Amino acid sequence: MTRGLVLGDWLAAGIALAAGAVAALLLRAVLKRLAQHAAKTRWAGDDVIVDALRPVAPGAALIAGAAVACSTLPLTARFSGLVNDSLTALLVLIATLSAARVIAGLVQSVASSRTGVAGSASIFVNITRVVVLVMGFLVALQTMGVSIAPLLTALGVGGLAVALALQDTLANLFAGVHILASKTVQPGDYIRLSSGEEGYVVDINWRNTVVRNLSNNLVIIPNQRLARTNMTNFTQPEQPLTILVQAGVGYENDLDRVERVTLEVVDEVMAEVGGALPEHEGAVRFHTFADSRVNFTVILGVGEFSDQYRIKHEFVKRLHHRFRSEGISIPAPTRTVSVRGEDPHAAPLHAAVPHQREASPSPLADTAR
Repeated sequence: MTRGLVLGDWLAAGIALAAGAVAALLLRAVLKRLAQHAAKTRWAGDDVIVDALRPVAPGAALIAGAAVACSTLPLTARFSGLVNDSLTALLVLIATLSAARVIAGLVQSVASSRTGVAGSASIFVNITRVVVLVMGFLVALQTMGVSIAPLLTALGVGGLAVALALQDTLANLFAGVHILASKTVQPGDYIRLSSGEEGYVVDINWRNTVVRNLSNNLVIIPNQRLARTNMTNFTQPEQPLTILVQAGVGYENDLDRVERVTLEVVDEVMAEVGGALPEHEGAVRFHTFADSRVNFTVILGVGEFSDQYRIKHEFVKRLHHRFRSEGISIPAPTRTVSVRGEDPHAAPLHAAVPHQREASPSPLADTAR
């Protein structure tokens, strides 16, 4: 300290701190208005930016006021430099946290707009957030006068040991990046693995893929396993798909009439049931002469995988009702058994094969004797 503190120094420092606090309050009010305006726009990026700036702008104003207050005080060069470096490092850390929130939010917004679902692949969001935080931390250390070259060298040497220790984790990480980069699976797709797991992909993070099945339960699948297994994606290359419904009618029915009635029911279901495709052209294909009926397949169109159960339900009900009203029979599987009565004039069976009685005499016959 070059001289003693006087009342003017305290007044100047107090004014600087008060100015910083007032500026922080004004910035907070302005950003609150901007957040209300951003909520009315269609682009989600402005909401992310405003939400990230709301904590950093008032904090930056307070730090600026503190820096000005320190500069008005007669501090030694060493202590003044330490205070300035500390405030600058704190400002860098706050800015880094806000930048991480902004960039991660923008990445999530872009991913959501590309996939068309509410949830996005958090693996890219997490990687982006970690990279920004590490860079900001290194800049803060450099600002405070800490050399980061030895730290980077130590990280490079220890990276091999870390990679060996986290081999499974890194394998899942790169498998998740490969899955998203190749676009074989995207959040919102309905998939089915060869092992039987199926459902909607909710998220692909740095370690596993989260799948929500139709029972609303979450199935956690490691990314490495998902990348190696055989999988059916019912959403790609396009979400609409066709389903097959098996049916059959009796041999006495006119098959041309059966086909016409069935197609009328198909058109009715496609036009009235939610999730169906009104533009779908139904088809009926007879294929098997069974024991008691002629079997055929009906081809229906659905908008997405989970819609098929409701559409099958409505189609079977309406087809059954229509067949009954039209007099078209749907026979149950039957088998005709012919039984021949015994001829009263024929000789008894035991008389035809007398040697069988000699070989195995009846105990009742021995008693009669």
